[in-house]
Amino acid sequence: MTHRFFEGKDHASIYQKYRFAPPDEVKDILLRYLDEKKGQPHVLAVDLGCGTGQTTRLLAPHFKEVVGIDISECQLEEARAVPGFSNIEYRKGRAEELPFSDGSVDLVTASAAAHWFDHSRFLAEANRVLKPRGCIALLSYTNQNNSLSYQNCGEQLNSLYEEVKQLLMPYTSNIPEAQCNSKLEELYSAIPFPDKERIETEVKSFITLKNLVGFIETLSMFQTYKEKDPQAANDLLLNTEKRFLDEMGVTSPDTEIEWTMEYFCVLASKPK
Repeated sequence: MTHRFFEGKDHASIYQKYRFAPPDEVKDILLRYLDEKKGQPHVLAVDLGCGTGQTTRLLAPHFKEVVGIDISECQLEEARAVPGFSNIEYRKGRAEELPFSDGSVDLVTASAAAHWFDHSRFLAEANRVLKPRGCIALLSYTNQNNSLSYQNCGEQLNSLYEEVKQLLMPYTSNIPEAQCNSKLEELYSAIPFPDKERIETEVKSFITLKNLVGFIETLSMFQTYKEKDPQAANDLLLNTEKRFLDEMGVTSPDTEIEWTMEYFCVLASKPK
């Protein structure tokens, strides 16, 4: 059964503002795999669970056409509002019912979204629409093995961030988030193509404290918490920012923190 989150207008707006595209290191893994397994030309990529289009836009320079598909019209409205991408089309739809003809797609991808899909139905559709040697690329990060660093207070920052995650953990009870932390092991095993692999990498980047707190706000478990207790959820964000500022000894939420994240790519190529 497909899970439905991220559909509200307010959540979509926050998602557009604070969610980030996969880093170039991960994008390059995907493109190298596609070049090796299928080769040029790269005509059509389909980005499933595209949300507000961060990954869709990342792929646009590398394909003749990119179609982003999401269940949420509010998310798609945010995506369509971003100018400058004439080869992108956004459509409302599901990963399990793809509006493409048999053997017409070069790449089926999803970024931090595949854990929501009905695996068997999604894989059947991917197999149907992909060209021979076309590829599946499922990208995500885990909420484990990530670390924050700022001067000499990295341990304290990681402890604070872990405290927030633990507070929100009870609100993941109906969410298949554990599949992400297992690096989509169950879905990987179910892929019927013999040519498949999983690549993992650590990526260091910088994020402002403001954007880190905004990222927490985008999480489905935070949104579930907010639905149950809006005031407590708002207080959590404010207190988290204040505690980070105090620990870092700074006053500006625009201060940058180094963030090391663990990413993985589940890759597979359809047989000829």
